Amino acid sequence: MPVEIRPILSSLRRHRIPAVLIVLEIALACAVLGNAVFMIGQRMANIHWSNGIDEAGISVITVNGTDPGLAASGIPRDLAALRGIAGVTAAAAVTSMPLDQSPALTGFTTTPDGKTTVNTSVYFLGSGGERALGLHLLQGRFFNADEYADSGLKNFQSTSHVLLVTQSDAQRLWPGQGALGKTLYANGESWTVVGVVSDVLAQDPKFSGPGGRYSSVFYPSRPDGMMGDYLLRSAPQDRDRVVREAVQALGRLEPGAVVEGKTYAQMRTDYFADTSSMVWMLVLVCVVMLAVTAFGIVGLTSFWVGQRRRQIGIRRAVGATRGHILQYFQTENFLLGTAGVVLGMVLAFGINLYLMQRYEVARMPWYYLPVSAVALWLLGQLAVLGPALRAAAVPPVVATRSV
Repeated sequence: MPVEIRPILSSLRRHRIPAVLIVLEIALACAVLGNAVFMIGQRMANIHWSNGIDEAGISVITVNGTDPGLAASGIPRDLAALRGIAGVTAAAAVTSMPLDQSPALTGFTTTPDGKTTVNTSVYFLGSGGERALGLHLLQGRFFNADEYADSGLKNFQSTSHVLLVTQSDAQRLWPGQGALGKTLYANGESWTVVGVVSDVLAQDPKFSGPGGRYSSVFYPSRPDGMMGDYLLRSAPQDRDRVVREAVQALGRLEPGAVVEGKTYAQMRTDYFADTSSMVWMLVLVCVVMLAVTAFGIVGLTSFWVGQRRRQIGIRRAVGATRGHILQYFQTENFLLGTAGVVLGMVLAFGINLYLMQRYEVARMPWYYLPVSAVALWLLGQLAVLGPALRAAAVPPVVATRSV
């Protein structure tokens, strides 16, 4: 026989406190779960930001503590030693790397007197740097040999007259136009765009913000003392060995320097370590919240069943089967769950608005709310199943004699 809603509502009115507790528990879980899952999704997307370089084959050797006056002259010697390591297919000196957390930023404009709010990461590449990075050329060309020879750094600003830009910058700066041959301006200087490459992450995307995440320019440069990183490219399976041998080789050539090496995969892991920790913490919050909600429903429903043994016995005595009793409690839980998730979705939306205003969190897409609601509905049905089965298993004669 179908379950009638009116007797269930009448019973809930007589047991307001347990009903209200279950509704509030589900509402809080729904609000927290929706926002937590949304934040997990955001941070997982950040961890998997695409990067237009050969991450799998890159290793970075950092040299600190060399004589500033001799550092530039030692670069060709160091590169020769690094290129002699078995498995190294390209090597170059660079000033910085994507995700190295030491941002060198400049604001570029398309007119001499223009203004910008975007922080653009600046990379100086030694000869062969584009090959060592594995940059993907989309338009134009890479740098010529004479452009490397005639370019350098002055007050950490390029003395060259050419540069490469990312696809995102090309589209942002010259929407609907070609970027090749266009001019960029910064600090009273100008450079001509000779090539457009796939989007490369900024040196510190979190600091640069969404607008500067893929805003990067690349300059050619002859050897300079500011180039403290050596970039090596090899097959992925050779990276660890290449790093060890490179550190040993430069340690012999630069005995007074501090030489450190790591794969680019390690650099990426280090950069997103805090984000990964936050993801796991939010996952733990979700698990704990769901567990507390489930145990709460089980506990309150079990107490509720004990309080209503006489009512259960009467229903069994007038012909209700075990299936009817089970369906009764599941329907009752579904009604409570519905009230809880409706309240929880309103609460989740309010929490998201608060986070947007105080912590610059993005607006939560609407579909996170019904997903959370369905999850809480299913959890409620599973949690109530045990107490409902115990209630359905009570013989009518035992139930009617209990007080």
